[in-house]
Amino acid sequence: MKFNIALLAGDGIGPEVIDQAVKVSNAVAKKFGHDITWVPALTGAAAIDAVGEPYPDETHEICMKSDAVLFGAIGHPKYDNDPSAKVRPEQGLLKMRKKLGLFANVRPTFTFPSLIDNSPLKRERIEGTDLVFLRELTGGIYFGEKGRRDGGETAYDNCVYTREEVKRLAKKGFELAMTRSKKLCCVDKANVLETSRLWRETVQAMEKDYPEVKVSYEFVDAVAMRLVQWPNSYDVLITENLFGDILTDEASVISGSMGLMPSASVGEHTSLYEPIHGSYPQATGLDIANPLATVLSAAMMFEDAFGLADEAKAIRDVVNKSLAEGVVTEDLSGKNKAYKTSEVGDWLASNI
Repeated sequence: MKFNIALLAGDGIGPEVIDQAVKVSNAVAKKFGHDITWVPALTGAAAIDAVGEPYPDETHEICMKSDAVLFGAIGHPKYDNDPSAKVRPEQGLLKMRKKLGLFANVRPTFTFPSLIDNSPLKRERIEGTDLVFLRELTGGIYFGEKGRRDGGETAYDNCVYTREEVKRLAKKGFELAMTRSKKLCCVDKANVLETSRLWRETVQAMEKDYPEVKVSYEFVDAVAMRLVQWPNSYDVLITENLFGDILTDEASVISGSMGLMPSASVGEHTSLYEPIHGSYPQATGLDIANPLATVLSAAMMFEDAFGLADEAKAIRDVVNKSLAEGVVTEDLSGKNKAYKTSEVGDWLASNI
């Protein structure tokens, strides 16, 4: 098979971890007889520096013409530390999600047998954890009307959802639950927020279409607590944009490192695959960043975008092998040898 994949390395450690995912993907393609054409494009701070826009039209055209998008990371300290900046790298991410119609962020959280004691949570609390968050990506408070009044002394951000936005995200949640243990949890704050009440009533109305799925409804603060108490009690969770942003980062530490968790953003057009970690600017150019989340994002791409389960399994197997044999970066090495980012990528590619 032939694939055109848009390559958005982005900022910070993005280019370094993306390079390793490309090595591994090329090794898989060679083993299974596929042909990948990589098409690089600018986004984030790198794009602002080059053309003044964090998600240029040229990048969007490349993404639309591609079979999938593999994305690194976005963000730079010079923008983080300047509240008055009119253009920010993160605006590129929001614009990309909106223009590509990426309304659902799929974030799995699972444990690795060889790393279970790296987690800050006790082994007995997290053993067997295998959950997936579906976070709504293009609505809610991030996209609502925002601004200042009273001479800048009052700020506001409006949270708005339509029933259709909730339905399309919930539909993906129900469908995913049907392929797993048929458990779905809708996370909201329906005791306080009107948007949450819309979420709850919309999902309740859809239950009749999926009679095999057992649906529960929990407030976001309760889920935040239970995620660190009994994460293995959850399977598929659906939630709105802001809640999902926070809860998925919380869930990521269960595995022992944010550098291990992949994600996908899916919707109307080309799907995007990315690690959940940020741009980690302090590590830029040092060849120390953990590339495994990006490599596992490539595995999600092979399986979900291309329907190639064997290729995805080959990537996951070699990642598990690297963890078991200690071929890892400094965040996971402990007192043992720490491998460079590029060394981990080379080892993975040569062991596919």
